[in-house]
Amino acid sequence: MDLTLKIWRQANAQAKGKMVEYKVTGVSPDSSFFEMLDVLNQDLIEKGEDPVAFDHDCREGICGTCSLYINGRAHGPDSGITTCQLHMRKFKDGDTIYIEPWRAKAFPIIKDLIVNRGAFDTIIQAGGYISVNTGGTPDANAIPIPKVDSDAAMDAAACIGCGACVATCKNASAMLFVAAKVSQFAHLPQGRVEANRRAQNMVAEMDALGFGNCSNTYACEQECPKEISVSNIAKMNREFLAAKICADVKDI
Repeated sequence: MDLTLKIWRQANAQAKGKMVEYKVTGVSPDSSFFEMLDVLNQDLIEKGEDPVAFDHDCREGICGTCSLYINGRAHGPDSGITTCQLHMRKFKDGDTIYIEPWRAKAFPIIKDLIVNRGAFDTIIQAGGYISVNTGGTPDANAIPIPKVDSDAAMDAAACIGCGACVATCKNASAMLFVAAKVSQFAHLPQGRVEANRRAQNMVAEMDALGFGNCSNTYACEQECPKEISVSNIAKMNREFLAAKICADVKDI
């Protein structure tokens, strides 16, 4: 396959970026998208040019770092996958491919296609954990949890924090990410002790970091590589409302 790549190049956070065109030839349809970028970068290095910076780690759809916006879609023209799981057979010979970083105020560009997603870590630090003493492993396993609740918790916990929900939302909302992190604990008895504080703190931190509001377009669910359901947003809203009511009652 011979392809034309139009890639966002930006030297650093302060520099002005622009789209730069590159040509790649002889690309195997069975290669991954990142293997194709590796070929491009090797060619650039041999020419003495600066390679394209992009984020990656596991290349197995686990770590969530491969955040690329490809032809107007987060993670590219496929569903239920990350960028590292995207294969070139999804494109045609002669195609022009546009490659950009996530676009969100809370995800500032570091270089080229790499953005700083540290805002997600800050939200997790605000309450995405269980700090109470839940006992040892045998004690935890002794607590009966209905299968429907354990399944819901596991489905929410599948979120890898890649940021595709933010990138694809017209408001750059992080509601699906925050909702998944709230829900994974809200469905479990171990998470109920800190439930009120968790919901309020994480939502407040999300707002403070500059993420937009949810407008219920379901775009986040559509582009999520782990297919996290927007039903988690409804769960988070219920948790948040209950927390606010409890706080208001205590103030009376």
